[in-house]
Amino acid sequence: MIDYEAIVIGAGNGGLAAAAALARGGARVLVLERHNIPGGCATSFCRGRFEFEVSLHQLSGLGRPEFPGPLRGLLQNLGVLSKLEFVEMENLFRFIVPDKVDLTLPANRAGIIRVLLERFPDEKGGIERFFDLVYRFFQEVISAFYLRDPEVTPEKYPLYFQYAFRDSQSVIDEYFRDPYLKLTVAGYWGYMGLPPRLLAFSDLAALLFAYIEFKPWHLKGGSQALSNAMAAAVLDAGGEIRFSCGAERIVTRDGAVQAVVTDRGEEITTRYVVSNASAVATFAGLLDDGEKRKEALKEVRGAVVGTSFLTLYTGLRCPPGDVSITETTNFICTSTDMDRDFALCRTLDVSEPPLIISCYDVSDPDFSPEGTCQAAIVTMKYAEPWLRVPPEEYAAEKYRSAETILRRIEPHFPGFTANIEEMEVATPITHMRYLGHPGGSPYGFEQHVKDSTLFRNPKPPVKGLYGTGAWYGMPGYQPTLTSGAAAARAILREMSRKENAR
Repeated sequence: MIDYEAIVIGAGNGGLAAAAALARGGARVLVLERHNIPGGCATSFCRGRFEFEVSLHQLSGLGRPEFPGPLRGLLQNLGVLSKLEFVEMENLFRFIVPDKVDLTLPANRAGIIRVLLERFPDEKGGIERFFDLVYRFFQEVISAFYLRDPEVTPEKYPLYFQYAFRDSQSVIDEYFRDPYLKLTVAGYWGYMGLPPRLLAFSDLAALLFAYIEFKPWHLKGGSQALSNAMAAAVLDAGGEIRFSCGAERIVTRDGAVQAVVTDRGEEITTRYVVSNASAVATFAGLLDDGEKRKEALKEVRGAVVGTSFLTLYTGLRCPPGDVSITETTNFICTSTDMDRDFALCRTLDVSEPPLIISCYDVSDPDFSPEGTCQAAIVTMKYAEPWLRVPPEEYAAEKYRSAETILRRIEPHFPGFTANIEEMEVATPITHMRYLGHPGGSPYGFEQHVKDSTLFRNPKPPVKGLYGTGAWYGMPGYQPTLTSGAAAARAILREMSRKENAR
């Protein structure tokens, strides 16, 4: 008899969702997590009296109870929705280009159009037609794929076939003339890690539609509250989790999963493995079958490891209003050239690239100790330039970067630097160490159209092996949680077929 019907490697969003769904579906499941807490990217850490949120900026896909989004139903099915408390954000983001643009987009279609028309009155026709396109296009996507229409044809879904594979920049250029309007409308490109010229319009439309219709949400207690609730759901359903215990090898025989060997040397038998580790680590490091390894790596040949981040986790000894922070999510840009900004991600330069500042206390005044607040300041960076910094210069380079970023935000949030009580600086190397991902990328591979699941099979070519998380699909909380639940459904269906056959 096998030890477990399924073993999940990694307790990130995808792994925990898969484990909870499997356990609730009656499978004997074991989660192996090399860290001592669950979460992966969805976690927190403490410095002084602050508990810092690692990665969650705005939760998408949740929706209100009377108009639920797909994530709300997923969390309900996993048994964690009632254990979590959410706070709806009133606005999408504040968008700042020094001396050029300073506007806040509300989280509703009419409000966005109103705000953009006030700032860009000459673009009225384009603004209205663009958001009409976003809605009509994504409604076709929902009908064709989310509702699983068996007849997806150009005649039935003309907008999908016209725009799905176009880049976002060409569509934006089709509707707008003002470069600052283009920049504002494309503001969410940092959430996908590719500039509009390389980002599929379907991905930008998905972001805009999801955040406008289902609203951006804050999670009280941060992402660690979600990870803790998911881990508890696994245990409550009879599953097991071993912390500080990583996977060393996936044992196969005749092209099928047989067991997992832990980093403690224990071999645990199973029929199914769900890997929440990166595709690179899974195929090149864990998989023991040389031929299957080559086949799996061939599937991802040509894919590029996505961007990581330079992040300042700051705890301030004052409420957000004291330093003029009025919105939870803030974007600061210095240029309308998004391709140039993306190119700067491959350098150490932080004097000009876009910044994202998330201050959770605006939405949730209880998020930090009374009279304080915390903010995460993020800019996208690839790992390569940081890996070239000599070890003896690493700390100095890290804090030089932090000082430059703080100088940039000070004019917009005066008094910010003087009120810092605690600060931790994380580079791509930091994220590499804690996530165990190539390049420290939480995004997985770059999300080019050619690498989407429309063209690349996310199922590894090993019987019984499934992948979940950003490395096997789209990045973000909603997509990675969804991918874990999808892997579990596939396994439970196969288990059911085998049981019925017997």
